[in-house]
Amino acid sequence: MLKITVGMATCGVSAGAAKVFETFRGLVEGNGGKATLGSTGCLGMCYREPLVEIDDGKNRYTYGNVDEKKAKQIFQGHVLGGMPVEEFLVLRNFTEGPEQGYLARQVKIVLRNCGYMDPDSIEDYERRDGYRAIRKVLAEMTPEEVIQVIADSGLRGRGGAGFPTGQKWKFGRGAPGDVKYVVCNADEGDPGAFMDRSVLEGDPHTVLEGMMIAAYAIGASHGYIYCRAEYPLAVKRLKRAIALLREKGYLGENVFGSAMCFDVKLKEGAGAFVCGEETALIASIEGKRGTPRPRPPFPAVKGLWGKPTSINNVETFANVPWIILNGAAKYAAWGTEKSKGTKVFAVAGRALRTGLVEVPMGITIGEVVNEVCGGIKGGKRFKAVQMGGPSGGCIPASLGGTQIDYDQITKTGAIMGSGGMVVMDETTCMVEMARFFLQFTQNESCGKCTSCRIGTLRMLEILEQIVLGKGKEEHLQRLEEIALFVKGSSQCGLGNTAPNPVLTTLRYFRDEYEAHIREHRCPAHQCPALVKFVISHEKCNGCMLCARQCPAHCIIGEKKQPHTIIEEQCTKCGKCFTVCNSDAIYKD
Repeated sequence: MLKITVGMATCGVSAGAAKVFETFRGLVEGNGGKATLGSTGCLGMCYREPLVEIDDGKNRYTYGNVDEKKAKQIFQGHVLGGMPVEEFLVLRNFTEGPEQGYLARQVKIVLRNCGYMDPDSIEDYERRDGYRAIRKVLAEMTPEEVIQVIADSGLRGRGGAGFPTGQKWKFGRGAPGDVKYVVCNADEGDPGAFMDRSVLEGDPHTVLEGMMIAAYAIGASHGYIYCRAEYPLAVKRLKRAIALLREKGYLGENVFGSAMCFDVKLKEGAGAFVCGEETALIASIEGKRGTPRPRPPFPAVKGLWGKPTSINNVETFANVPWIILNGAAKYAAWGTEKSKGTKVFAVAGRALRTGLVEVPMGITIGEVVNEVCGGIKGGKRFKAVQMGGPSGGCIPASLGGTQIDYDQITKTGAIMGSGGMVVMDETTCMVEMARFFLQFTQNESCGKCTSCRIGTLRMLEILEQIVLGKGKEEHLQRLEEIALFVKGSSQCGLGNTAPNPVLTTLRYFRDEYEAHIREHRCPAHQCPALVKFVISHEKCNGCMLCARQCPAHCIIGEKKQPHTIIEEQCTKCGKCFTVCNSDAIYKD
């Protein structure tokens, strides 16, 4: 019997997948015995959502951009007629089709199950080798052997800092304590990042299995998943997965019939960006205000409720079962000398193919943007990528040959971060980009230390003056001085890295700052205060469309005659530029 599967992750639902699912439900119920209907997580091709797969037992056909009308055509032609609807196909067996290039350079370890199974089915997970790794660990390996395998694999924490996971677990194992904790940091707060959300929505069991293995390795009996409440679907699927594990007796006492006791609780965070920092996260779980504390002592020695605590993020835990089953050497075969394995990126912005990609460490930034993601929309010029979120930095296209590994990215002034990658084209103003990210970190500062609380505010004030065309020459030196002070004197990682967007844009795009200050001009034509809209008399046909749409009534001219914008009256809303269908209006 044919199986119809609809991608029902957040990206799919927001694109209309719920209506598509209900359309197929009605068609399946009206044609009993022809097909079954199920759902899955994100395949990574967010730009093609909603996605629908038809599996006939021999081949798997993936359809993209499916709406209710297309769903009916697919059901009629493929399910009832037995013929794939070629015009809507994007993949055949995940190796052929128009979107094959998106997957060709990817290596799926963390995302090995996302989009390929029902995340609410523990049986589906077990059919894909789920919970084999924890069974192997409990039956065949000592905790020290588990830690050694993870260390030999070269797995580094995927939360941003890149600390060696095996070493962290070794500290946890060696820390004295009658009670120990394993914590999964799923507090993904970077603008444009959705790696953790997608993994939790598409494959929550692999994260839970990774936590079980970590608990065995360090001797923990309790676990917490700290997930932001803004991820309702991820929270729902985590709750379902935990409930299923308890029903089967996989959590609690005598895990998988062993002497190990381990249980997991879910803690929903309220969305504070600073709670991504591990000591602030611990405070939040304890019911306190989420503010960082000085280290040492480190959480591995004194963490949750004063007990030894090992904290890793979603992606780190998702790697662990695969490493245990396939071996450290196989994992370490991917990547570079100091950065092993793969990295998941949430690609957003101006790339042609935006979504979730998992690529081997060592691939270059340019290869991800131009080959995996198909280049830039509209044929525009690739300008830069923002990596590491608000704590990261802007890397120019001229450094597109930079390998993606922790050390090489750090050399650019950015950081790897948790995996956000915002792609920018020639229409992006780098000064405004720095202002946007600094405004975010300034708003999210916990306020505990003066250098971050006040320093980010002073930087933001300067940037706001510059984008308004009120910048002064001395602003650039002052901006850099404050940025370096904040970077060197803040108490936690948020403050230490908050100046990165400013420092990297000053380093690589200083000419744009100078144009804003000296020429009162935004080279990207994006800062409203520095943009002037002009109507070309050679191209204007006097259609009156812009005049009718102008909310400020500042466009004058007779019908079928070239029009003019009264600059003093113009509010620079850009409505005229948007509606003109003869390309007569341009930004100056």
